[in-house]
Amino acid sequence: MARLESLIGLVNRIQRACTVLGDHGGEGLSLWEALPTVAVVGGQSSGKSSVLESVVGRDFLPRGSGIVTRRPLVLQLHQTDEGRAEYGEFLHAPKKKFTDFASVRKEIQDETDRITGKTKHISNIPIHLSIYSPNVVNLTLVDLPGLTKVAVEGQPDTIVEDIENMVRSYVEKPNCIILAISPANQDIATSDAIKLAKEVDPTGERTFGVLTKLDLMDKGTNALDVIEGRSYRLQHPWVGIVNRSQADINKNVDMIAARRKEKEYFETSPEYGHLAHKMGSEYLAKLLSKHLEIVIRQRIPSIIALINKTIDELNAELDRIGRPIGVDSGAQLYTILELCRAFDRVFKEHLDGGRPGGDRIYKVFDHQLPAALKKLPFDRHLSLKNVQKVVTEADGYQPHLIAPEQGYRRLIDGSIVYFKGPAEASVDAVHFVLKELVRKSIAETEELKRFPTLQSDIAAASTEALERFRDESRKTVTRLVEMESSYLTVEFFRKLNLESDKGPNQTGPNADKNSKEPVQNMDRFGDNYLRRIASNVNSYINMVCETLRNSIPKAVVHCQVREAKRSLLNLFYTQIGRQEKERLGAMLDEDPALMEKRTNIAKRLELYKSARDEIDSVAWK
Repeated sequence: MARLESLIGLVNRIQRACTVLGDHGGEGLSLWEALPTVAVVGGQSSGKSSVLESVVGRDFLPRGSGIVTRRPLVLQLHQTDEGRAEYGEFLHAPKKKFTDFASVRKEIQDETDRITGKTKHISNIPIHLSIYSPNVVNLTLVDLPGLTKVAVEGQPDTIVEDIENMVRSYVEKPNCIILAISPANQDIATSDAIKLAKEVDPTGERTFGVLTKLDLMDKGTNALDVIEGRSYRLQHPWVGIVNRSQADINKNVDMIAARRKEKEYFETSPEYGHLAHKMGSEYLAKLLSKHLEIVIRQRIPSIIALINKTIDELNAELDRIGRPIGVDSGAQLYTILELCRAFDRVFKEHLDGGRPGGDRIYKVFDHQLPAALKKLPFDRHLSLKNVQKVVTEADGYQPHLIAPEQGYRRLIDGSIVYFKGPAEASVDAVHFVLKELVRKSIAETEELKRFPTLQSDIAAASTEALERFRDESRKTVTRLVEMESSYLTVEFFRKLNLESDKGPNQTGPNADKNSKEPVQNMDRFGDNYLRRIASNVNSYINMVCETLRNSIPKAVVHCQVREAKRSLLNLFYTQIGRQEKERLGAMLDEDPALMEKRTNIAKRLELYKSARDEIDSVAWK
């Protein structure tokens, strides 16, 4: 018996814990549903509430006419040691102990009204009540609204169907034991409870029949045909109950005295005396306990399998959202560094092609930069009018003798300046891509999702580093452009001098071939002469353009992409190494919703592990 009570008490505690943690529904079969419960089913005024009070040994349920039970009442009975005070505790008020059972009744009424209002409507949201007493057996019962046949004034037209659907949702579960309450002073063939039980449990394996109001039957009649299984046979024996009379209720006769009176009734009854040892609320409670022990023992393998499966799922979920963090600064610093490395891996995967995004940098060099170079206004800068203006201004008061070298230099310098725009635009475009990849990498780093503050800190540190890389890259590409102005390619001018020597022969058919200098001076501002200068400068600029088109991407990659891969968070690492514990803790400040989720998962995991260990230790002793 001790083992039985221990096993049932354990299941009861597990069910209580499941209720507190909200683990009593959802996808698949929950642990709550896997554990057996007893659903109390009966028509209105069948005596359901009186049976429950007899089992508990306390007067604590609301009374009245019509539908009194308007929400399911999940009643968990916990047997305590002799001499311990009795009290009730509601899930919605977990820190409040109700030692006055009249206040338990009022709390049930108030909590019912809180959801349904002071109407005759019903709700499928259960009220959870635990009663701790030395006078109860370990048991979980669910008191359901009484089945009815018609809707009365103030009730919705669907009330009959609504109540039946609610009751069915409980009794259809394969682990539910049905306690079918029928009044003895009515024909058993019309019993709503038996009718429903037969539909959901046609073999009767899960159904216990209870006959109430035996003392109210017409004189000269009895319920032996039912109790002895001749009228309607169940696999389990029928149990007769004698509830308190209305006079007893009015006199506030306590339930313990009512139990004694019930026992005396059966022992002295000429009809039921031979069955007295199998009648009454105390016997019913023990019968249910014994059956529960059998059911639990049969269900142990499947319960353990469900527990193991759920433990694996909960562990996987904890791994996904992250385990709890240590409170010491060393553990916090280690966690931050690991999270940063995880982010860094994702960021490098974007750059190296493991994830999308890095190809956008190549598009900057392959499309954006060449397109920008083609749009540079060299045609305007090397127009004949501007060439003449620049060359003339470069000559000053004394015209050039052979080739306008200063004019060439000024035209080339003026052209090269235009390259700064596309060079800096390439730097900025790559900077924008890198910032976007940082943002995407933070979002895609699963380990970081639980730490919004650290996400912001990494984003800020990365942005600061990228801006440093961008500034250095700008300086470098600007130097590349300026270098082209600082030293012109000598071979270009040597070739130019050779072509200049041949120039007079091509100035026109009327030119004096033996008098080069005068012709050249005369044609100094001629269109052909200016066109040749513009063409030469354009050729040189094209050469510079091709050089910069190749060198700018190299400089940008070296200064920005390469540095982002190598040292994006180096400064951040240095800074966090100097942080105080409080600051490190603040960086690991999590989303409250995620913290609550992890706490709930951890509690459920602890519950399931404890349940598995305790079931093993108790069941196989």
